[in-house]
Amino acid sequence: MNLTGKRLRTIDLTMGALFVGLMAIGANIAIWLPFLKVTFGGTTVPISLQTFFATLAGLLLGSRLGAFSMIAYLFVGAIGVPVYAEMSGGIFHLIQPTGGFLISFIFVAWVAGFIVEKSKNIQSLGTYLMASFAGLLVNYLIGTHFMHLALNVWMDSEISLVTAWSIMLPFLVKDIVLSFFVSALALKMVPRLNPMISSNTVSTKAS
Repeated sequence: MNLTGKRLRTIDLTMGALFVGLMAIGANIAIWLPFLKVTFGGTTVPISLQTFFATLAGLLLGSRLGAFSMIAYLFVGAIGVPVYAEMSGGIFHLIQPTGGFLISFIFVAWVAGFIVEKSKNIQSLGTYLMASFAGLLVNYLIGTHFMHLALNVWMDSEISLVTAWSIMLPFLVKDIVLSFFVSALALKMVPRLNPMISSNTVSTKAS
């Protein structure tokens, strides 16, 4: 995706807004499925589909529009619209232990989209898997290290980095499984979106 020198078209804004909505749904899936919640250190963290949708945004929209849609999602939530987990909003969520994962979604979408854009074989499951796992790695590197920092520095909970990673292990396993699914989904969806979305991912590389 390359927005340099280009104005965002209506379809670009529409797709970006769509992913803002999908991120809100993914963040709150545990409201309808309450068993998808894990409690640690007095904090309850719902299992979500946000990483799934952030990755999909990058794969379908490309690096820049995908990242733009994630920035829009964070902005909407930061000003108080209840699109974050537990139907909540507010800028304070970005400095909570899980705030790093929210921030990382911008980079997840960008990295996933960038890898697909630079691939010589876009219509390949292997390409989408590589992009998805790269985005997932970024997600957990930023999110887990931020959580470790937050818990130790401004929440006075002394935990090691190893413990922080062990806390995130169940979520990581879930997201690894979903990475296969999102890759297969993108492989089917990109050709269908090719006529609409102005991105290197679906137009330049697919040609």
